[in-house]
Order: sequence, then structure tokens, then C-alpha cells
Amino acid sequence: MDDVLTWEDSYAIACALRTAHPGAKIDALSLHDIYTWTIILPAFYDDPELANDAILLAIFQEWFEEDNPV
Repeated sequence: MDDVLTWEDSYAIACALRTAHPGAKIDALSLHDIYTWTIILPAFYDDPELANDAILLAIFQEWFEEDNPV
């Protein structure tokens, strides 16, 4: 598997989530939404129990920055 995603891949996960949910409003999402959507990504292969708020916030931040470039 070449494009395996783990919790360490916050930018890649954010990009995958943007692709999977193009109409999502990032400011309306909860960390639980990000968690749920991440663990069902086809390329995601990591232990769901390793997620924590810091990891989910990093994914949120990457997604937010992609949607709102400076």
C-alpha cells in the first residue's frame, strides 16, 4: 500500500477529507466529525484509539488553512 494514512499524516488526511467531503463547512465541524470521517477513509490504517484532541486539531488546522489560504 503506497498511500497509507496514519495519525501522523495530518496534512494528507486533511486533503483526503476535503476531497471526500467537498461541501463541508470546516467551521461547522466538530473534532468528532473529523475523527469519524478520518477512520473511515479507505487509505487510513492506524489504531483509532490513538487519536487525541491535538491530532484532530492538527487535521482541522491543515484543512482550515487549505480552505483559507493567506
